[in-house]
Amino acid sequence: MELLKQRILKDGTEIGTEVVKVDSFLNHQLDIGLFMALGKEIHRRFGHLGINKILTIEASGIGIAAITAIYFDLVPVVFAKKAQPNTMTEEFYGAPVKSFTKGTVSIARVSKNYLNANDKVLIIDDFLAHGEAAAGLANLVEQAGGTVCGIAAIIEKEFQGGSKKLRDAGYLVDSLAVITKVEDGKIYFKD
Repeated sequence: MELLKQRILKDGTEIGTEVVKVDSFLNHQLDIGLFMALGKEIHRRFGHLGINKILTIEASGIGIAAITAIYFDLVPVVFAKKAQPNTMTEEFYGAPVKSFTKGTVSIARVSKNYLNANDKVLIIDDFLAHGEAAAGLANLVEQAGGTVCGIAAIIEKEFQGGSKKLRDAGYLVDSLAVITKVEDGKIYFKD
């Protein structure tokens, strides 16, 4: 998506050769106008799949998932929690997920009240690196007996192999901007 690529080039910064910082518009401060365009594009790519639920993980995926739901006729958005709050007293599905940027492993949890066998789920990931978060979310859907219809990544770092791993596992993966490498202060995209 050209609009997103241009925004990454304008406002994104690289930290080393593996980290791209986009907190000014994606995962700290949110550009709602951009999110509207991203949500519309995600719907264009996945809208034909009969999706009835969107799943993401806290916290960075929540904003884009909520706005994307507008284009999917206001389907529910569920976000996996990385820690079990004392309010989660019911049974839940859990799967380990590793955060690339934080270097931590947590258990992603979703209440069994919010995922079930009738769900046709679109997973939204703000950054697809090694694919750990998306794989963990897919695991939650499958524990519930639901169907993962697709995985939408806002930004993919192709060189870290996550999308290949997910595709090899049989998932439909589509990323709005695919970074092929970060080198010498420059960010390179797949055409």
